[in-house]
Amino acid sequence: MTARFKDKIVLVTGGGGAIGSAAARRFAEEGASLAVVDRDLAAGSRIVAELGAGSIAIEADVGDERQAADAVSRAVEHFGRIDVLFNNAGISGVVAPVYELAIDDWDAIVRINLRGMFLVLRATLRSMIEHKVAGAIVNTGSSMAGWDVLAGGAGYAATKHGVVGLTRIAALDAAPYGIRVNAICPGVIETTLGVPAADLDAYRQGIERFADRIPLRRIGQPEDVAAAVAFLASDDARHVTGVDWLLDGGQTLQSWANAPEADAYPLRRSDKGA
Repeated sequence: MTARFKDKIVLVTGGGGAIGSAAARRFAEEGASLAVVDRDLAAGSRIVAELGAGSIAIEADVGDERQAADAVSRAVEHFGRIDVLFNNAGISGVVAPVYELAIDDWDAIVRINLRGMFLVLRATLRSMIEHKVAGAIVNTGSSMAGWDVLAGGAGYAATKHGVVGLTRIAALDAAPYGIRVNAICPGVIETTLGVPAADLDAYRQGIERFADRIPLRRIGQPEDVAAAVAFLASDDARHVTGVDWLLDGGQTLQSWANAPEADAYPLRRSDKGA
């Protein structure tokens, strides 16, 4: 393992989750000190305990303007600056057809996945500019849903498409300050975090169904995402900004036209007697 982040300060939102914690570990292994932000302080604290001395846990709801700004301020007060932001907090939200999606459910998804992404991004950019840090920012908001169509995922996909635009504009706005802004777009990633023990077998069976639909015939792991985040945040990617990097094992390369062995296309509801 290299030490690309030796003496660097990294802020990770959603740091108590599977992808956030994997990234935090990767950054720490490469020499960074971490500010792990999560609305579940206990989850964030557990990760910090793993990382050891030199890292801190911060409780914050990124969808709240004051809390998002305070989280960034607390990290800067403790460490003196932020060199890297992994802007990772997000939720999947309610899955429902557009015509059945409640406005409260829509607002809840947008509040975290798009508003929260913007609030943390804005506060961090302001800090980097103020402290003259030519830093790097990686957004996870643009998942595979920023590239593909997910039935029943209107709120989720809308926010993910929004983060692609946000990332590109932020990259252009921040470039005069030497700050790079990129996004990662994870496909199906295996994580049992939050899955009840009684449901683990069913969960794994469901995940494995996806493997047959992925050209590389494997399910992504949180560590796969962490490796990509570390690359984009490092000087190895010093000439990369404004990209949305898809990490899906080739899943979105397949379509009805090029997958002749796929199951029959779903019938209309009326054809099913619905």
